[in-house]
Amino acid sequence: MSEDRSDGGRALKLLTRFGLVGIAATILYAALAAAFAKSERLGFTPIQASLAAYAAAALFSYLAHKSVTFVSGRPHQTEAPRFFLLAATGLAIAYGAPALLTVKLGLPLIIPVLVTCLLVPVINFFVLDRWVFAERSPDQPNRSA
Repeated sequence: MSEDRSDGGRALKLLTRFGLVGIAATILYAALAAAFAKSERLGFTPIQASLAAYAAAALFSYLAHKSVTFVSGRPHQTEAPRFFLLAATGLAIAYGAPALLTVKLGLPLIIPVLVTCLLVPVINFFVLDRWVFAERSPDQPNRSA
């Protein structure tokens, strides 16, 4: 029974770290997007500011998930391409959901936004845990249940 609690405790800690890194990356994205868009020196359009902020937040997210959430010692050459493929998939969902659900099907914008906000983190957690950072050493946190 204590083993179940231990596994449950590890899974809860993993989810907590995942959530905290995600919140931090989101705050970083929002702050950088605003700063980049307002910067006359950079001269970014709002789209350029958003993309640059997204790239910076994605890099932060990769490094934080690698070192804090999943505590992986595997080489960047293996994990970074996988992570950025996943990040591109999330970006595609964020683009495709409104295109399909709002533009094509006429649903209110809140529907694809909610779909994106709920679907992307769930997909990210499982893909990060099972593929991107799956080959953690035995002394590192176990995979989620």
